[in-house]
Amino acid sequence: MNFKEDGYYMDGDIIIGGFVQQYSVELTKSISNVISFKTSIYYSIHTYNFLAFVFAVEEINNNSKLLPNITLGLHIKDSYRYTRKIIESAMKILAGQSTIVNFKCKSSRTVAAIIEGFTDEETYGFYNLFQIYHYPQVSYISQNLYMSDPVQYPYFYRTVPTELHLSVGIGKLLKYFGWKWVSIFSTDDESSMRALQILKEGIERNGGCIALYQTFPHQTRITHLEFQKIHRAIKQSSTVNIYYFYKNDVFLLNNVLDLERNVRKGQVFITITEVEIRKIIENHFQISNKFFIFKPYKKVMPKFLKLIREMKPVWLAIDHNAKRWWKDLCHSSCSKKIRRDCNSTNTNITYIHCFSTIFGSSYSVYNAVYAVAHALHDMIMSGSGNGTTWTRENREVFNYLPWKVTLAFVRGIIHSKEKEWYTLALNDRVTFTRAVKLHHFLRNLHFKNGLGEEMYLDENGDLATGYNILNLIVLPDRTLKYKVVGHYNPYAPLGQDFTIDEKAIVWERSFTQKPPQFRCSPSCHPGYRKLTKEGKPICCYDCIPCAEGEISNQTDMDTCTTCPDDQWPNQKRDTCIPKIITFLSFEELLGIALTSMSLFFFLITTVILGIFIYYRDTPIVRANNRHISYILLISLKLCFLCSLLFIGHPEDVTCILRQTTFGITFSIALSSVLAKTITVVTAFQAAKPGSKLHKWMGSRVSNSIVLSGSLIQTFLCLAWLYTAPPFAFLNMRSEIGIIIIECNEGSVIAFYCVLGYLGFLAGISFIIAFLARNLPDSFNEAKNITFSILVFCSVWISFIPTYMSSKGKYMVAVEIFAILTSSTGLLGCIFFPKCYIILLRPERNNKKDLRKI
Repeated sequence: MNFKEDGYYMDGDIIIGGFVQQYSVELTKSISNVISFKTSIYYSIHTYNFLAFVFAVEEINNNSKLLPNITLGLHIKDSYRYTRKIIESAMKILAGQSTIVNFKCKSSRTVAAIIEGFTDEETYGFYNLFQIYHYPQVSYISQNLYMSDPVQYPYFYRTVPTELHLSVGIGKLLKYFGWKWVSIFSTDDESSMRALQILKEGIERNGGCIALYQTFPHQTRITHLEFQKIHRAIKQSSTVNIYYFYKNDVFLLNNVLDLERNVRKGQVFITITEVEIRKIIENHFQISNKFFIFKPYKKVMPKFLKLIREMKPVWLAIDHNAKRWWKDLCHSSCSKKIRRDCNSTNTNITYIHCFSTIFGSSYSVYNAVYAVAHALHDMIMSGSGNGTTWTRENREVFNYLPWKVTLAFVRGIIHSKEKEWYTLALNDRVTFTRAVKLHHFLRNLHFKNGLGEEMYLDENGDLATGYNILNLIVLPDRTLKYKVVGHYNPYAPLGQDFTIDEKAIVWERSFTQKPPQFRCSPSCHPGYRKLTKEGKPICCYDCIPCAEGEISNQTDMDTCTTCPDDQWPNQKRDTCIPKIITFLSFEELLGIALTSMSLFFFLITTVILGIFIYYRDTPIVRANNRHISYILLISLKLCFLCSLLFIGHPEDVTCILRQTTFGITFSIALSSVLAKTITVVTAFQAAKPGSKLHKWMGSRVSNSIVLSGSLIQTFLCLAWLYTAPPFAFLNMRSEIGIIIIECNEGSVIAFYCVLGYLGFLAGISFIIAFLARNLPDSFNEAKNITFSILVFCSVWISFIPTYMSSKGKYMVAVEIFAILTSSTGLLGCIFFPKCYIILLRPERNNKKDLRKI
């Protein structure tokens, strides 16, 4: 191959330099260290990139509103993916020295910018070498994420999104479908590795993990053996597979067919490169619909396709495949969009470009040319006299472009020694500074391309565009086509940046679930949470039910959430429901039973009181101070009634009343019992000859005992109310799923002090009555008092543990039962025997018989 004749030139007032890659070369070195070159691969699709240069420049030159009175020209070279050739070609573009097709030799036309289609590494190397000339470098292919830094790379621009957006877009696709078990295969270039690191972090942040991550050298094409290694890894797992290689290349159909041979059904592949399309695939292979392809946003340009159909064929100087390329467009099976009307004897189509639906990177090339043209237009108009027109005579604006210094500089490089290069650069610093003005107009450039689309370069010099998500579909006639099924635009508002049309996706037939799921472990349904398996990746886990009082309302939750205090989980534990509010009410069976018992014994006590009043003058009533008996009966009536305060909806007032009323009424009752007991003992002692206790036999002593005993309890209750009174309380934690409205005792110490005082009165009464039980006296009812206090103490001693172990309304029921039982014990043991004599054995109601009792 002769590298001296390898370009295309279109003359103009301002030249745009360009690079396309139609060939790659293999280098061989002889024994005598002579390097020879041989073309190895022909990239037929890339011819569309070359034609897009021509189309865009001609369209701009025919536009009277863009760069009026100025003609754009072109100087295009083939890069061959060979660094030495790229440098040599760039020097000739900038210096204007070469002998090629349509070239005006030793031209002094000025060059505005270099638009290139290099790989990431070539773009980076080219920039580092040529940034000293301050020429804008516009890439229509490179997605190198490191070059989005306007501080480090102030002269670099591109019309494709950065690789950072590519990794985020893939992550959003995985998140959308819930794919969390991922294998990644990529080349080991620096930019790809960094982009995949961002992707991996996003996957892990969303609860996914990487089952396999494998890299391959990026300098060479992946070999068949390496593909076999990939296929074996995929075959052993059930993951979604990301092919992050061939970034600017084509995934060969042979590799896809090999994939079908070696990998089982039910796999999905996400790639960043298109699959090679041919008209008909082999009969014995049916490619599955399993590919999602991320490609920078592209649009078919109708006028561009019309130009291809109708234009006179053009090509780069030594493009020996060009004639065949154009003839393939004449074939009847070629797409109508680009099919040329010409005579062709071809029976077989050689190149895949005839079936292309994307047409290379032509759309990105088109936008790159328009971006440079609009920046030139804005700069020239800003430097013209009236700001709206420009004439050929007004050429001082050219001083703001980098070509003035560069022309002399590059020619100096070609003709001077190496040491003189730096002298030339240092002697023209002022011109370099003025050259930055073009970059001022390129940075944050807003423009309309020839399709009328609003475009802009952001502050990093990247075109604000995104990605199309393509689905590779196998048609019934065994042909392949791409279908756009989604978009990712990082510049769109949040929530509108990622879209998927699920109805447009054609899934592989073997999928039992559509969309399929790729997970190490099945999803944890609502009501369960994830428990990571020890020693396993984060997305391999067990599902365990939420604990009591907790729910999970989404799938795959790491933790369960606690319900609010007034709510409780439903049976499935996937939502919180209001707790049941409960208290001991008059309407429920237990409340009705206790209310009935309370009223019944209240009536019994009332009847007994009536009997005692009616028979007040009888000996049995007058015995042991009938006034104390009246007080005791009235207090017992109040004791039975106070139990009703414990039933019903608790309020602060009822909570205060129930405990204080209970404490005071029972203290009166027990004080009355104590007074009766002391009266028995005093009466026995006073009956002895010479006793001085006659003066203590009056009712004044008994009344004093009752009054003092009840006053002490009253003071205790007042102290309780003053320090920490009882109050209504919503108990949300005592019982599962229930809110208990109950009375909080306020001060537990005060509560047990009140009970303790009652116990003290009962204990004193019991001791005195027990000691006096066998006194031979006609008025001795010490036995009855002993039994009554024994019942009372037994009830309240058993009450404390029962009360402490009960919950909610049953705790209240226990206290009511204790009140009723103890009151009934006092009533029954002391008064029932007397009523029996009064009503059933009236003949014994006399002093003579009472002494026998």
